[in-house]
Amino acid sequence: MTHPYQDLVRQANASYAAGDVGALQRQYLAEDVVWHVAGRGPLAGDYHGVDAVMALLGKISDLSAGSARFELHDVLANDDHTVSLATIKAQRGGKQYQDNVVHVMHVQNGKAVEIWTHVADPFAAQEFWS
Repeated sequence: MTHPYQDLVRQANASYAAGDVGALQRQYLAEDVVWHVAGRGPLAGDYHGVDAVMALLGKISDLSAGSARFELHDVLANDDHTVSLATIKAQRGGKQYQDNVVHVMHVQNGKAVEIWTHVADPFAAQEFWS
């Protein structure tokens, strides 16, 4: 039996893959969500509120010409948190990017209230997104 928050992450990932960021905004993110992206590249920082998070996702799409995809490997969940293990793949300006990524999400009332993103190779991420 899977935890309902495992399904939440899988459904949110499927919405992103389908380009349905509106579903992310309406169904999976709290209005006051905070998303932390580790590192020093142009995506790094703290994004406060659903509008800022939507802008982050738009920037990822713009920089990768819509090619960024997350291949979800596994999701661990309890009543407060999820941890998802994935591979990100993207293309940009003739460059290819692939890295392992971990998303840790704090969930309340079925919506993400805080998210932390960590990639395995922050130097490769910085180089690709810059």
